[in-house]
Amino acid sequence: QVQLVESGGGLVQAGGSLRLSCAASGSIFSINSMGWYRQAPGKQRELVAGFTSGGSTNYADSVKGRFTISRDNAKNTVYLQMNSLKPEDTAVYYCHGLVRTSWSRTNDYWGQGTQVTVSS
Repeated sequence: QVQLVESGGGLVQAGGSLRLSCAASGSIFSINSMGWYRQAPGKQRELVAGFTSGGSTNYADSVKGRFTISRDNAKNTVYLQMNSLKPEDTAVYYCHGLVRTSWSRTNDYWGQGTQVTVSS
């Protein structure tokens, strides 16, 4: 079993910053990819930023230049630094990991979500 535990959400004024963290633990053989998604009320969950299996990063157009994803492989942790936050960034942010738990098994895992609220 693998757990993804997020932290760092909260309430911030427009223009402010927040840093989200997501730590993976459990029966981890290797981590293929990790990233952040978000879901606003009444909207579908969308990719915000992520690392691919090759180690490159990708970002949603709406956050490019404002958000930065980083990771600490030794800690199985991924971070999302969010700057110049806008009210439209308000959402529940979810950590996602594609985790190999054995030579033959790879599964998707999700964190419990952390609320980010940006006031205008």
